[in-house]
Parts: sequence; structure tokens; C-alpha cells
Amino acid sequence: MGEKKRKIKKAVALSYKETDPAPIVTAMGKGAIADKIIDAAKRYNIPVFYDDNIVEELLKIEIGSQIPPELYIVVAEVLSFISYIDKKKGNENEGQ
Repeated sequence: MGEKKRKIKKAVALSYKETDPAPIVTAMGKGAIADKIIDAAKRYNIPVFYDDNIVEELLKIEIGSQIPPELYIVVAEVLSFISYIDKKKGNENEGQ
């Protein structure tokens, strides 16, 4: 009775260069594949951002494709936040 449905982990990887018109989906997966994507990101010090709603939308895009215009703002906000954190970490490490 009342057994909780177990949530399946999902992950999507994006890449973005200033020369790209928009971020590109480079990997995606569920379950064990999602774990591998997240582990690889952490291993290479790539920031991981958790948001179920964004992931669900990104899972609809083909690997190698650019994100659609309707996701530009939300993904830009995430990338801006990650850039801020990276700069802050860099400033903290300069004093060491």
C-alpha cells in the first residue's frame, strides 16, 4: 500500500563555445547512463546543475542538436550562474 514510485535519475550534457549560435546537447541518458554522465562531469570538474524541469525539456532534443530558442533564456541563466561560480572559485584559489 502506498508504495512510492522510485525516481529514475536523468542527465543531459551541454557544450557551448562563444562561436556556437546556441548550446549543443552532447550526451543524455537515464539510470546508469545518467550516473556515468554525472560522474564524468565531476571527474573533469565540469559543473553539474540539477533541475528536473530543464532536464525533461532537454531530453526531447537529439544529441548533436542545438537547444531550441524557447530554452535560450533558462539555459543562459544556468550558464551565467556556472560562470559566476567558476570565477568566484578562481578568485578564492588565487590567494592560496
